[in-house]
Formats: sequence, structure tokens, C-alpha cells
Amino acid sequence: MTRFFRRSRWQTVATLLAGLGLAGLGLAVPGTARPLWPPAGDIASAAASQVSPAPPAPTVGSPNTVTADPPVPRPPTTPCTVELFTNLQFADFNPKTFAYSPPAACPGPWAKVVLEADFSVTAGRQFDRTAQIAIGHVNVYYGTTAEPSSTVSPSWHVERDLTDYSPLFAAAQSGDVNIGNLVNSTYTGIIIGSAALQLYPAAAGVPAPRTADVVLPLAEAPGGAVILNTSADVLAPALTLPTNIEGAALDVITQSQSNDEFWYTCVPNDVATELQSCGGTAFREGEITVDGTPAGVAPVYPWIFTGGIDPLLWRPIPGVQTLDFVPYRVDLTPFAGMLSDGKPHQVGLSVFNADKYFLVSGTLLLYLDHGSRQVTGALTENTLGPAAQPAITEALNTAADGTITGTVTTTASRRFTIAGYVDTSHGRVVSRVEQQLAFSNVQQFLVSTAQYVQDITQTTAIAAGTQTRTGAGVRFAARRLSYPLTVDISLAFNADGSASQTTTIDQAFDAKDLALGAGPPAARTVADSVASKDTLLISSAGAITGFQDRHSSQSYFSQGTGQACYSRTITSQDGLLTAVADGGGCVHH
Repeated sequence: MTRFFRRSRWQTVATLLAGLGLAGLGLAVPGTARPLWPPAGDIASAAASQVSPAPPAPTVGSPNTVTADPPVPRPPTTPCTVELFTNLQFADFNPKTFAYSPPAACPGPWAKVVLEADFSVTAGRQFDRTAQIAIGHVNVYYGTTAEPSSTVSPSWHVERDLTDYSPLFAAAQSGDVNIGNLVNSTYTGIIIGSAALQLYPAAAGVPAPRTADVVLPLAEAPGGAVILNTSADVLAPALTLPTNIEGAALDVITQSQSNDEFWYTCVPNDVATELQSCGGTAFREGEITVDGTPAGVAPVYPWIFTGGIDPLLWRPIPGVQTLDFVPYRVDLTPFAGMLSDGKPHQVGLSVFNADKYFLVSGTLLLYLDHGSRQVTGALTENTLGPAAQPAITEALNTAADGTITGTVTTTASRRFTIAGYVDTSHGRVVSRVEQQLAFSNVQQFLVSTAQYVQDITQTTAIAAGTQTRTGAGVRFAARRLSYPLTVDISLAFNADGSASQTTTIDQAFDAKDLALGAGPPAARTVADSVASKDTLLISSAGAITGFQDRHSSQSYFSQGTGQACYSRTITSQDGLLTAVADGGGCVHH
């Protein structure tokens, strides 16, 4: 559906930490130690004996939806494949159910569990749609669909590493796939989907990694997601949990829709009308609580759907993670002692500054002390307070003819420490989580009768570290994330009422992970970026009559300890794939 934007290799540990931007967090650097449970993913053991299959080369000259994203690395063992659903059609808003049974030929524990899904949309007219798959109400896939055209029926493939969720697949249970889609005489595109799980057996040299022992959804709803309309809305079920929790984490997805879909373009309410923009400021943030106490923060990634601002921007290359969202993991280990007291507890998720519609999903991962039935412990430090209003600077000028120029700047920052301990069968485990977050959104405006310009530069930077200490040693996990986004929109009006809209968008997802405490350091880097530009030509009646200067690209680079380097760059022109380049930035020995 056309929806153009309307105004309205290793040196010292210290060097590694500095490179991650974590040297200032104050976390002690550990030496070699016994590995503990992996709240942020066990980089070293999970990477061992994995191979990265080369993705199929996309067809140059094709208009089909294409990404540079790599497949999930796989072990060399032969997987059992469990079909979840095949060629289901989505032409209404009713979730479709399926039955899952674990494969008898591949009993767990597994070296790897991978979800593969394939989707397509028939040629015609259709909005982008939200797509979710859940098993036992636990969300195992979340993304959006590609918009078709009258001559292009897009198809695409997605994969997700679900190894951390392994306990979920040990029992037979029901699942659902939720892709609400309106089909009528106007909106004709029918969405078709298939999905399967691949479960890789463990073997000599291919061990099963430590995974969560319990996986719980926060929402027992289709797709494992619920709607939050305001800051006051909280998804906080009362949960009865095991009494031997040693570690905990929450995987969070916060998808903006409706009034909040373009939240990064919004401004404070007092200038929203004159700037012809949405209100509520350009800041949104996921808030996690335990029994009402602030427990973590989940920054909102600025996903842009294939109908976003100018649909031609995303044909054939969609935005970063548009088709396959990456959950944000919040480490809740300092709360393990509290959560193990045998009483019901509420793990809550809300979105600060939500201004109409966020569809959110939360998955609780629990790591248990297998040597005891009951652990005890306490939260010893928590400097995380409730979300505060962001800082706003308005520097706007209105000329005599009514032309408005100037900037609106929105900033927010957080730095906090949460610590706690739990007494287990192997002694006391002390955990300390530290995190820094910095958000900035600077918007430059020119608003006149003949022109509307809104140029946005947004940055979200996250530096986080977890130190887990026992009598046997220390484990340290660190992560640095960056979500840069620039959106430049220029709408020019002609004397005859026609107009042109030039939109340039650059967005990225950059992640660096480091794990210390079980031998040599292990690290992983991901850099994913998309750049797109288009000029729409618009008639005086508001209809799109053509386009010009339309091109886009995506570059994806990843490298990790024990894994081969992956790099692919794709480019397009006027809606067709023009080039594919592999291996850039990878050093081969």
C-alpha cells in the first residue's frame, strides 16, 4: 500500500573493553574461570564446531525482495526437521494454529535449534503486515511482511537461532502463527507462509550448550504479543516460578505501530501543530520491572516497515531487520534470589511515552541450580529509577511570512547498577549488572507554503556489562550496541498543486559482544546497515505519478570466535537488484 510521508584479533583485555566502550563501567576484569550460565548468549561454546553455510546468491536484475542477512551457523550433525505449517494462506485476522511434537529421532539436548520460515505475498495491493509465530505462547519469530506491487509477488526467507529456548521444544504442545491481513476488492495481496524447526543432535565434539531450563511467555496471546497504548499500560502477569533460579533474562520486542510507527519523527506536543508532526517527543523506551521495581531498560529499535514513509525505498531491499526483528535481552540475574522465594512474582514490560499502539512480546528465560530445590538470596543494589522525561531544546524561528526554521533536540541518558546474590548448591553467586544508555534525536525543520523539510539525526548507544562471581572464579559478559538513524525528508510544492518528495534514509544495527572467564576471550561483531533514497512525483490530486533517483544498498558483516567471517553487500537501482559483493572486510588466511 502506498503511504508517502505526510506532513503532519586480541590485544589486552583493557583494550577490548575500551573498544566496546565499557572501560568506564567499573566492572572488575576477571581471569580464567569456570563458565557459568550465559545470560547474553554463550559466545565461546555456542560458536565452537559451527559452520556458516553460504547463502544462495540472489539474482541480479530481479525485483524480488532481497536482504544481505546471513543464515544461522549450523553444527555438522544432521538435523531432524519438524514442519510447523506449510503453505498457510493469510487473508483475514484469525490466527492459525498448528501442533508441535518433538522429533523422536533427535532427542535433546540439542547442539542447535533453528527456525526457518518462508513467506510470500501475491501480486496486487497490500499493506505491510505484522508476522508472529509462537509455540506454547512463547514468541519464536517476529517480523513484518514485504509489500507487493501489481507486477511483483515478493518472497523471502528468514531464520532465527532458538537454541536458548531448547526446553520449549522438549514437549508436544500447540502453536500459532498470527499474520492479520485484510483482503478485499482493494487490498488483494494474500500472504502465504511455511515454517519448520531444525533440531541438531549433540555429538562428540559438538556438545549441547548450556541453555535456559525454563522458558515462559509474559503474554498468553496469539503470537505471544499484546498491545500497550500508553505509558501506564503494563504487561505484568503473576508468575509462579521455580525455587532454584540461578540466573534470569528477559527477551523483549517492542514494535511501534499506529501513532507510534514513526515515533522518531515526533516532536513535543507544544510545537507538533506548527511543525505538522506527531507529538509525544521523539523518545520511546521499554521499561522492565520486577514486582513493580525498575529492573531493566530495553531501548526501542527504529524498525521501518516496507510501507514506511515511501514504499519504493524498500523495494527490493527492506530496512534493517524489517522482516526479522532481533529481540533485546535484559539480564535479570540480580533478582534470582527474590524470584526463588516460592511466592508469585510479576515481571513487567511497558513502553515509556507510548502514544497509541505498541505491540510487545516478552520471553522469560530461567537458569536453574540443578543441585538444589531451594536457593536463597537478595537484591543488594539498584540505582535504576523510573523513566524520566527526556531533555528538550527548541530553537525555532518564525518569519513574517510564516516560514518556520530551526531545530528540535531530544536527549535522554541512563546509567545504572543492579546487583544481587543467590546462595546455591555450589556456593554464593554474586552478579552485578551495569549499563549506560544515551539517546539523541536532532530534527531540523523548514516549513513554508512551498516546502516542507524535516531532517532527522538520531543515535541510540548502549554499553552493558555483567559480572558473575563465585568462589571458583568470575565470568564477565559485555555488549555494546548502536542504532544510528538519519531520515531526511524534503517535500516541495509546485504552483499547479503537484509536488515531489525526496527521502533519504540510512539506518544501522551495530553490535559487539565480549565474553571472558572460560579460557581465551571470545568475541562477536555484527554490523548491518541499509541506505535508501527516492524521489516521489505526486500529482495535484495526491496520486503518485512516478519516481526518480531511486537506489538502495545493504551491507552485512559478522565475525565471531570460532566462526567464519561473513560479509555481503547488495545494491539496487529503480527497484531491481544491481550487484552482489561477498567477502568485503574479511581477511582470509
